[in-house]
Amino acid sequence: MNASDAILLTQKLVELNTVNPPGNEAQAAKVVGELLEENGFHVVYYSFGENRLHLVAENARATDDSSVIFSGHFDTVPFDVGNWNEDPLGGEIKEGKLFGRGASDMKSGVAAMVVAAILAVTENPDAAVRLLLTAGEETGCQGAAHLVEHMKHLGKARGIVVGEPTANIPAIGHKGGLYLRVTAQGRTAHSSMPHLGDNAIYKVARALLKAERFKFSEPEDGLLGWPTINVGTVRGGLNLNSVADFAEFTIDIRSTSCSDHNELLARLKGELGEDVRIGVLVDLPAVSTHANDSFVHSVYRACGLDDSADIPPKSLPYLTDGAVLQAAFDGAPTVILGPGLPEMAHKDDEYCFTENIMEAIEIYKKIILKGEI
Repeated sequence: MNASDAILLTQKLVELNTVNPPGNEAQAAKVVGELLEENGFHVVYYSFGENRLHLVAENARATDDSSVIFSGHFDTVPFDVGNWNEDPLGGEIKEGKLFGRGASDMKSGVAAMVVAAILAVTENPDAAVRLLLTAGEETGCQGAAHLVEHMKHLGKARGIVVGEPTANIPAIGHKGGLYLRVTAQGRTAHSSMPHLGDNAIYKVARALLKAERFKFSEPEDGLLGWPTINVGTVRGGLNLNSVADFAEFTIDIRSTSCSDHNELLARLKGELGEDVRIGVLVDLPAVSTHANDSFVHSVYRACGLDDSADIPPKSLPYLTDGAVLQAAFDGAPTVILGPGLPEMAHKDDEYCFTENIMEAIEIYKKIILKGEI
């Protein structure tokens, strides 16, 4: 096993179609699991539905009961082949770029952490490292929540590294997510006699404008800034010449560590009014780690950042499985750090630089071995 094997592993994972839905992550989990088992890791699979698997792997020989947790996911978002110049399932390399759906988000990260773990344990058979690789991240981190619920033994974490795309620049937090569906019921009638009906679209429209004017009460978060609210979709009615008996819209709130989701939900229910009902789709807390945490500084050093320098904290706008795992592991210090390019996530002709994958392996190894390489 050598570092260049991570390039081949990334290609093999990209070639597997794990678009979610439906996911079909089992094939990717088996490829990774067999490789880890061949190199002495204890591997356990957890079913997440038909042809869907999570994978938990650890160095069973480790003497330290507090491991570094590496988090990754196998699923990807969909793609439209007609919009791609490259084969989205090809894994081809051109001019140092590895192309394909998931190349950046985040099959390169999975490959790098798997190979780094194997190499680290080869150098130090007692290295305490665990890999939590999930199905079902892209639709709201449900997979990680399912895994945490069903794992027999969570254990302790020295720190958590989430391998989402950051171009190997460490981030120590990201906003939380409160996704809501707002619905209204009405009564249908012919559009020439609207007084005989009850138009659900009007109810939703009034609530939507109130959502636009919603003001957050929490203070600015020193790491994550201000919370945000956005209406992403609106749907209602069946045809032009009928009164709509149903309408809905969705709200995406990105919260901070100063936010209380229960309080936000209660305020929204009060302000949007009794004509609508609010359902929760996703409820994930923000991830936040103190910049002076010792694990954070060990990650900075592994990335070649001067530990004595005034390193500005970095946070991210997107959600990760870290929102589930940090809470599950008693607030363990959590860093988001991966070889993929954040600006390439979910894009057509997605790619990752191969040199980033190689660099990530060295960084991950240093983190596992506490800099002892």
